[in-house]
Amino acid sequence: MVHQLPPLPYDYSALEPVIDTQTMKLHHDMHHAAYVKNLNTALEKHPNLQSKKVEELLRDLNAIPEDIRATVRNNGGGHMNHSMFWKIMKPRGGGDPAGAVSKLIHDTFGSFNDFKTKFNDAGAKHFGSGWVWLAGKPTGEVQIITTPNQDNPISQGLFPILGNDLWEHAYYLKYNNRRPEYLAAWWNVVNWEEVNRRVEIFLSYHEPALAAR
Repeated sequence: MVHQLPPLPYDYSALEPVIDTQTMKLHHDMHHAAYVKNLNTALEKHPNLQSKKVEELLRDLNAIPEDIRATVRNNGGGHMNHSMFWKIMKPRGGGDPAGAVSKLIHDTFGSFNDFKTKFNDAGAKHFGSGWVWLAGKPTGEVQIITTPNQDNPISQGLFPILGNDLWEHAYYLKYNNRRPEYLAAWWNVVNWEEVNRRVEIFLSYHEPALAAR
């Protein structure tokens, strides 16, 4: 196996009550695991790509052979997105951000509350499955965007700083069709230390290629 499913950095129940135990088990052990399996299977057809990190594969999808391009885009994206997602959450997280991410948010959006409102609104309005992101531009600026399916901002030349999963499997068992409620509750488990680590990488390099999972 070239790519591997990373273990959760906490117990399945650790994010209760925001994210329930059953959702975490299904999300990590089934959905993320399937992305990893499908990605590895696709890369078996082109062994020269097996040594590349998932970030390298997604950064230039046009360089991926056409027969596996869609599979790499969907499953490589799912692997990269979720590998980040587990890390940017933690038990007893949330609260107001501090450090570099706080400055970046205030400089761009005016206040943390204004940022949350715009982020949640973008996520609530996104049609169908996808992700909502705080993404960095090569110029050093940041913006809120959404991407369909498992697309990652790195494929657009952007740096994924913070992202929330909008797929129904991320929230439906607990919140049903109440996506705005899930988006609002999610801030209570954000791991701002990890987000700050990602911001520091972005501010140091402004290079999507360095967007570590």
